[in-house]
Amino acid sequence: MPQHLITQFKEYIAQQKLYDPSQRVLLAVSGGVDSVVMLHLFKEAGFQAGIAHCNFQLRDQESERDEQFVKDLAARLELPLHTVRFDTNEYTARHNVSIQVAARELRYNWLEETRQQGGYAFIATAHHMQDGVETALMNFCKGTGIAGLHGILPKQEHIIRPLLFAEKAALVAYAALRRIEYVEDSSNITDKYTRNFFRHHIIPLMQEAFPAAVKNMDNSISRIREAETLYQQAMERHRKRLLVQQGDNWMVPVLKLQKSVPLQTIAWELFRGFGCSSAQVQQVLALLQSESGHYVETATHRIIRNRQWLLITPVTTVAAPLQVIDAAPARITYERGTLHIRQQERSNAAIPSAPSVAWLDATQVKFPLILRKWKQGDYFYPLGMRKKKKLSRFLIDQKLSLPEKENVWVIESDKRIVWIIGMRIDDRFKIMPGTKEIVAIENI
Repeated sequence: MPQHLITQFKEYIAQQKLYDPSQRVLLAVSGGVDSVVMLHLFKEAGFQAGIAHCNFQLRDQESERDEQFVKDLAARLELPLHTVRFDTNEYTARHNVSIQVAARELRYNWLEETRQQGGYAFIATAHHMQDGVETALMNFCKGTGIAGLHGILPKQEHIIRPLLFAEKAALVAYAALRRIEYVEDSSNITDKYTRNFFRHHIIPLMQEAFPAAVKNMDNSISRIREAETLYQQAMERHRKRLLVQQGDNWMVPVLKLQKSVPLQTIAWELFRGFGCSSAQVQQVLALLQSESGHYVETATHRIIRNRQWLLITPVTTVAAPLQVIDAAPARITYERGTLHIRQQERSNAAIPSAPSVAWLDATQVKFPLILRKWKQGDYFYPLGMRKKKKLSRFLIDQKLSLPEKENVWVIESDKRIVWIIGMRIDDRFKIMPGTKEIVAIENI
């Protein structure tokens, strides 16, 4: 097996179409057996490569030892070397993430920067068959769905994994046969990290019952990857059938979704792209039987029942600012367009009926005007009515959906609403037979 590793290595790169061997590749080398064997395979195959090493400064002298080892290795093999040192603990505290997440983010961000700056076509990491199986098993336990069962992909954007075909034992045997030196990472011994627990305990127990468990699971993972392609093709047809885009919002027809089979799977794939967790899928499906106005708020969106539709709208995180209009004429740009405000004599022209225009009696309007979004507690006297009405009730009567309600703006004068923009003016500010001056506002 070890002597055939170079042949399998070349064949795997060709079969998976990882990259054109004439291109330069940046190799992520820690100094451990996996990455050092990968480096020697690239060298033996005659492929162009450079070395990248990250020192996370988490293991004191051992981290220094690893960095020096890689430096010596690069010099001996006469390959370009790129190194970096990270204050991983500081990054962890600042971003409130685990050490593992911090190291992964720091590593891949720097590798991509180095790839671009160094003119490399791809980054190669030394993940092998066991790594792929461990990832699939952990994802299975987490409940990530079919997407998590494909394990580690051979190629993702500018990252390739040319050792996924090889078992760990084959890499160790290759190193022993070629008398290749490498360093041991003491953190791989502890069960502190979940991956190590699976590596040291779960998989060995499985191998006691099924000695070829890793190889068999790897074969299954390959078939799952192909099945996932068919799965995604089917889901794409459902997305086209069920998702209707309107600007930043999306709509799903309730009746069509109710008739979809298998409903749970389609709903999960449909809504997870809008921040929906697996636990929230049941809440979303409950909306199919609920009244209008009920909603589920995900990490990024709100999914709202609105008559025969589910509306999906982004969660607004920034409060809309107030804008002060000191005097007319004025031109104010805001979220829903541009307001043109002018004061003029009342002509014999008919009062415009367009919802985007408001004519107000200038004697009733006091500057400055305030432009803002409506809020609970607002009220006004709708044109044609002598009694005040809560704006929340007015919007319900207008049959506005929740996202539409949240995008309603008003103009107020002296703490009185004069116009619900695009909808209705306040009766107290209407043009009277004796009106001589008007304030004309147009929303464009």
